[in-house]
Amino acid sequence: MKNIIEIYKEYKIMPILVMHQVRVAAVAIQISKSLNDKKINEDSILKACLLHDMGNIIKFDLDHFSDWNKPEGTEYWQKIKNEYIEKYGKNEHKATLLIGKEIGISSRILELIDSIDSSVAKNIVEGDDFEKKICMYADNRVSPHGIVSAEEHSLDAKERYKNHPNVFNEESRVSFMKNLFIIEKQIFSNSNIKPEEINDESIKNYLEELKNYNF
Repeated sequence: MKNIIEIYKEYKIMPILVMHQVRVAAVAIQISKSLNDKKINEDSILKACLLHDMGNIIKFDLDHFSDWNKPEGTEYWQKIKNEYIEKYGKNEHKATLLIGKEIGISSRILELIDSIDSSVAKNIVEGDDFEKKICMYADNRVSPHGIVSAEEHSLDAKERYKNHPNVFNEESRVSFMKNLFIIEKQIFSNSNIKPEEINDESIKNYLEELKNYNF
């Protein structure tokens, strides 16, 4: 049995990605514990959130965000990025799913990871899988340096990935945000907290717990 930090070290996950995934899982914990009468598998949600961006170094512009490369430096992370592309291909989402299979997670957790993708937002809105709703929503509340609103996250991501080949055009971004706001309403109509009650302070204790989370 390994804990999540050991897995991150084994796969040479960048510190910025480590922190992002742990924050997303912490947001998911807070939401999960706030639900009134929805039966969910918290363990599956947490594992999916803790692993959902394992391949994301593939899409990083390492020269553009040089502060993210410290202390190892750009040359080190470029070498890791090249190794990832050689082993898993150029699609970061597919790479993450392949890594999940290597780790040996269940098909359900892989399904949840696969749902953290803007292309399936409409399906998640129309479906009744609350675990998928939580995973997608939690990811869209976390920017590189902390918890933000869903709209702030969208605008920040638009800027960060403006040169990425698969970046949203504005029409697609607006359409996705409409779906995400519906998901937000679906979640919090079943919760005893409000979206704005999720912030850096509210997740602080969960962050410490997650460092020892075992797979």
